[in-house]
Amino acid sequence: MASFERPEILKTGKAAFGVYVHWPFCLSKCPYCDFNSHVRHAPIDEARFVSAFTREIETSAERAPGREVTSIFLGGGTPSLMQPQTVGAILDAIGKHWRVAGDVEVTLEANPTSVEATRFRGYRAAGVNRVSLGVQALDDASLKALGRLHSAREALDAVAIARQSFDRYSFDLIYARPDQTPQMWADELKLAISEAAEHLSLYQLTIEEGTPFFGLHAAGKLKTPDEAVARALYDVTQDVCAAQGLPSYEISNHARPGAECKHNLVYWRGEEYAGIGPGAHGRLDIDGERHAIATEKRPEAWLMRVETNGHGFITDDVLNSEERADEFLLMGLRLAEGIDPNRYAALSGRTLDPGRIAVLREEGAIIVDADGRLRVTQAGFPVLDAVVADLAA
Repeated sequence: MASFERPEILKTGKAAFGVYVHWPFCLSKCPYCDFNSHVRHAPIDEARFVSAFTREIETSAERAPGREVTSIFLGGGTPSLMQPQTVGAILDAIGKHWRVAGDVEVTLEANPTSVEATRFRGYRAAGVNRVSLGVQALDDASLKALGRLHSAREALDAVAIARQSFDRYSFDLIYARPDQTPQMWADELKLAISEAAEHLSLYQLTIEEGTPFFGLHAAGKLKTPDEAVARALYDVTQDVCAAQGLPSYEISNHARPGAECKHNLVYWRGEEYAGIGPGAHGRLDIDGERHAIATEKRPEAWLMRVETNGHGFITDDVLNSEERADEFLLMGLRLAEGIDPNRYAALSGRTLDPGRIAVLREEGAIIVDADGRLRVTQAGFPVLDAVVADLAA
C-alpha cells in the first residue's frame, strides 16, 4: 500500500509566497470542465492583457509589499496559447514589484494541442522552468469522449517536447472514466509513469453542475463507475504510483521525493498567494488580517475593471479566526504530511476535540504521529470531506 510518510516535505522555516496568474482562454471548452475558461474566435489582444496583468500585479504588491516570491503558476484556461513574449512580460512585472527567490518555481500549464518545440524554448527563455501538461488520457477513445482535441500520440509527443526543454514537467490524467476498469487504469498509469519524470496529477472524474457532462449524466447518457469501482480505481492509483516511486503527497498528486509542486504546496499549507487575472483567487495577509480576494471572472469585464480601478477585485473579505482555521484544516488534510494541530489551535482559538480524534483513529481514518501531527490515512482519503467535517464540528 502507498506510504504517506513524507517528512522530507515538511515545512521549513522559510515563508512561501506564490503568485497565480490566470489566462482565461481555450481553443474549446471541455464538457467536464467548470473552470473559468472562455473560447474567443477573434484574436486576443495580448498587449492589452499584459498591461492589465501588470497593473493588477502592481496593485497587489502595494497591498502586500516586501514579499519574496517562491513560486509562480500560470494557469487557465490554456496559458500555452500565449506568446512567449507575453509570458516574459508578466514574469518581468512580478520581478519588478516583488523580490523573486533564486530558486523560484515557475510553472506554465499547456495543452498538447498548443505545444510546439519553438514555443516551449521561448517559454524557457522567458523564465518558465516547469510545465504541466493537460494530457487527461492515453487512449484515443477516452480523449474523444472527454472532448479533447489531441490524440494519445500527440500527447506523448508533447511530453517528449517538454522533456527536451524542461528539467521539471508534469502531466494530468483523469480516471474513473466511463467503462474504465481497474486493470485498464493500471496499464495506462504504468505507461504514464514511464513518460513522467517526476510528477503526475491524477484526478477522479467528477460531474460538475453547469457542464455538458452534468446534463448527459442526469439523462442517463453518461455512466461513470459505481462507488465500488471508483474506490478500486483510487486504490490502484495509490498502489501503482507508490510501487513506481511516485507516492502520493496530496490526495490527487504524486511525485518523486523532492519533486512536489512548490506552488500547490503554498495553497495546501495555508501560505500567502496573490491571484492575478480574470477569476483568480488570492489569500493575502494585510495589517495582520487574512484577506480572501477574488477577481471578476469575465475577461473583458475584468479588463475594464483593471483599466478603471487598477485591479479586478470583486470580493475582498477578511477571514475571521474560525474561517481561517477551517480553511487550514480543509486544505492541510489533503496533504500526506497532514497538519500540526497546534497551528489549528493558534488560528481558531480552540483545540481539536480529542474525542473526535480518538473515534477517527479507531475507525482507521486518521493517525497521529509521535510529534503530534495529524494525518489522514489511505483508507480515510476517499472520505476526506467527512473526516474534515467531523473534526471541524
